[in-house]
Amino acid sequence: MGILDRISTILRANINAMLDQAEDPEKMIDQIIRDQEDGIRQARNQVAEMIAEEKRLRGEADENHRLATEWGQKAELAVRKNADDLAREALHRQADYERNAQVYETQWAGQKDAVEKLKTDLRALEEKYEDTRRNRDVLIARHRRAAAQQQMQKVSASLAGLDATSDLARMEERIRREEALASAQAELQGETIDERFKALEQGDEELNQRLAALKAKVKQGELPPPAEGSTQGSQS
Repeated sequence: MGILDRISTILRANINAMLDQAEDPEKMIDQIIRDQEDGIRQARNQVAEMIAEEKRLRGEADENHRLATEWGQKAELAVRKNADDLAREALHRQADYERNAQVYETQWAGQKDAVEKLKTDLRALEEKYEDTRRNRDVLIARHRRAAAQQQMQKVSASLAGLDATSDLARMEERIRREEALASAQAELQGETIDERFKALEQGDEELNQRLAALKAKVKQGELPPPAEGSTQGSQS
């Protein structure tokens, strides 16, 4: 396969299909562009060589035409000088150069047609390459957008079976229960200690108040003296 055929195959490839099959489409399209650049560079070199060959064949044909004309003139000179042997030799060489010129003309014509076709193909390949370069960012953007959509669909599908509202509600209810339990425990512990100290304080205060009241009555003579009988009875 010639270089133009190879690069033409690359450029005619379905880039979208290649991107679908590639693990990393962005790297894939950049590699395609690099392959195209390399192929077109080689194709240009090949076309240049073909053009050079066309020019060589054209030069050979022109040179043989010139030599054929020159030997024809020499043959005429020999005839005028009655040098038939020289005339025959000149005519022989003239005929050789004419045949050579015809061969080169035929080769040049075929080479010229081939070069024109190669030039047309090369221009088409270069246009396709430029189109690929212009569309690179568009293709990559399409790929990234498609990848993002696929990722969102996967996440959405994974969340479809979950009821986030009920889960949050259950979690909130659990937290409320834990908060209420902690508050109740703190309240019970605080009330127990406070009530014990309060009971102690109330008991001592009540006794002190009754003792003070009793002393005040005794001091003021408000209380009657104890009965004698009661004293004697208690003594006996």
